[in-house]
Amino acid sequence: MEGLIVSNKEQQRIQLLNTILAHTMGMGAAARVMGVSERQGWRLLAGYRAAGVAAMVHGNRGRKPVHTLPAALREQVLTLAQTTYAGCNDSQLVELLAEREGLVVSRATYQRWRQAAGWRSPRKRRAPTHRSRRARMPQAGMLLQWDGSTHAWLEDRGPRLTLVGAIDDASGEVVGACFRQHEDAQGYLLVLRQVLQTKGIPLAIYRDRHGIFERRERDPWTLEEELTGERLPTQVGRALTEVGVQSLAAHSPQAKGRIERLWGTLQDRLVAELRLAEACTAEEAAAVLQAFLPRFNQRFGVPAVEAASGYRPLPAHLDVEAVCCLAYTRTVAADNTISFAGRQLQLQASPLRASYARLPVTVREHLDGSLSVSYQGTGLVVTPAPAVAPVLRARQGRRAAPDPTVTRPHTNGTSKPSPTHPWRTYALTKSLSS
Repeated sequence: MEGLIVSNKEQQRIQLLNTILAHTMGMGAAARVMGVSERQGWRLLAGYRAAGVAAMVHGNRGRKPVHTLPAALREQVLTLAQTTYAGCNDSQLVELLAEREGLVVSRATYQRWRQAAGWRSPRKRRAPTHRSRRARMPQAGMLLQWDGSTHAWLEDRGPRLTLVGAIDDASGEVVGACFRQHEDAQGYLLVLRQVLQTKGIPLAIYRDRHGIFERRERDPWTLEEELTGERLPTQVGRALTEVGVQSLAAHSPQAKGRIERLWGTLQDRLVAELRLAEACTAEEAAAVLQAFLPRFNQRFGVPAVEAASGYRPLPAHLDVEAVCCLAYTRTVAADNTISFAGRQLQLQASPLRASYARLPVTVREHLDGSLSVSYQGTGLVVTPAPAVAPVLRARQGRRAAPDPTVTRPHTNGTSKPSPTHPWRTYALTKSLSS
């Protein structure tokens, strides 16, 4: 099918179906990764054999569902839920609406409307049920668990640090980790770069619901989001989308128990290693960590059920440094300059365009602190912009810095008036006149 566009989810399904056709993976394992039943997996495989990639695209894509409820009904139900039926739980509310108002809405539909409006359920959360042990993924690279652990890794010898890391669900191997002052996006991008450069592209990432990964509903919308009508991805979310990694959110710490148990082990063993190495700074702790992880993986890693790897090789055109960075959009001024972090950058003319005025460009702050600017994927040459006249005048009007070689008398905040000081002259004149 010419012009067919498939999503990341559909690309991953195609890859899994190809592994089944190559007899490197069973349908049971592939169905668990795709999130479907084994029976549905056989249906997908039959369609893929018959129609190829086109079978992966849903036939209703782009169509409005025929059973879509009108927006007026949604507003009426939400208004009644906040006024007449305030305090009713979801099940009771839909029953009362059907009995007394003649408004038939399913509980699942109302729950979606309530959650989209940012309202919490009036009913308290029930006690958690018993969780059964989940089987590991069959191949390495199918699922990585991400998280950060803030702990006194250096005990009382240095600052409190956060260890950001990723563990492979199939083998238990720590595939990337780094120390940070706080849990931030740059730390997760550093770990992602380690994984991409040493292993390849994983199929999925399992993480918590931290604002580093996704925008929260309670967060205010930015002007750009209001103009586009949708939430923009975070820096980490953008990087995962660019490399085609599925991001899965856990609903509880127990759901990602493998990495939670990893922190318990590291807070025992790694802390002892840091103590023995007498590490006192983040740089010294990073050196100890890099020497510790290979021994840790050899000791606690387990072989995957299937020897084949689920990591995808990096495409030839993929620039890892351009993906694992902090990317921002800036609009070029009329004089071909952009402002970024208090700095003025001058864009030079290129063979494609002589001027980029009023055009949006992408500014990337790389993990090593360097900057790069691109327009529609093409890198641009930038130089520091010349200072404008008001800045030059402000610099000229500044007082010169004191010369450190000149010794000035210390007055302790007070000075003794000279004999010719007006105060002394006034006191002498007054005494003579009296």
